[in-house]
Amino acid sequence: MCILAFILSAIIDNLTATIVLITILRKLIAENKDRIWFAGLIIIAANAGGAWSPIGDVTTTMLWMGEKVTTVNLIKLLIIPSLICMIIPTTIASFLKPFNSTFTAPPSAENKSKYGPSMLYIGLISIVFVPIFKTVTHLPPYVGMMLSLSIVALLAEIFNARQSTSSEGGHANSPIFKALSKIEMPSILFFLGILMTVAALESLGLIFMFGQDVQQAISTDLFVILLGAGSAVIDNVPLVAASMGMFDLPIDSTTWHFIAYAAGTGGSMLIIGSAAGVVAMGMEKISFFWYLKKMGWLAMIGYLTGAGSFLLFSVV
Repeated sequence: MCILAFILSAIIDNLTATIVLITILRKLIAENKDRIWFAGLIIIAANAGGAWSPIGDVTTTMLWMGEKVTTVNLIKLLIIPSLICMIIPTTIASFLKPFNSTFTAPPSAENKSKYGPSMLYIGLISIVFVPIFKTVTHLPPYVGMMLSLSIVALLAEIFNARQSTSSEGGHANSPIFKALSKIEMPSILFFLGILMTVAALESLGLIFMFGQDVQQAISTDLFVILLGAGSAVIDNVPLVAASMGMFDLPIDSTTWHFIAYAAGTGGSMLIIGSAAGVVAMGMEKISFFWYLKKMGWLAMIGYLTGAGSFLLFSVV
């Protein structure tokens, strides 16, 4: 399950991968008290998997769209540290009692949509298409994403029309309208407010001045490690947005890649530190202190060992 979370989050982002895998988990394990252990590992694996992909996490996407990192070098430099960040906690967890118990599966439910698998494959291909589109055309990533979205929406309408009767027509049964009704506008406005605030501070030169002071006080690598730990408490989006204005570094500098790793995986140490953790918290009713006690130390070990491997490989 963790390997699947690691791979899937690199393709469809860690938030979506967490939702998909917890949904699958509910079909395999009936008891919530048993599922939450695996949900905790899914959070760690999904965040680790999203760190090495330009479309796997909001922060890596920000760095990619801001032309701080390129797709090839992001994958090349971060895939091994991200793997270590996932493998170490998973290996330790395999020796723990909750992961070696016998679980009861819930009654199986019949899948009613015959177009479900087709839409899944089309959705995955359309997301993978985005970085390829940017590399080939040199257009902004959002152009490729909007093109992919339009194709998926068109095919969804076609499939829906094929399996719906004439009496079921109208806007109420349209998959596009259903999807639009589920958009979290408060979350979008939240991120908009954060980015506008950071941009205002950056325009005044305050963020760059803070970055210069930090580099004089401590090493950049130590600062990035602390930034990753801070992303577990404060949302990683404003931290990465601020760091993009702190450092005047060339594209594909190792610091940018280290920031991508730290911000992507550091949030796993607290359940509120990442979007994947927050959605799992809501879906499985995982308490903050339960995760801190049972999973936080595993996430911290994975984060630090992955960070150590990145620094080791960057020196070599």
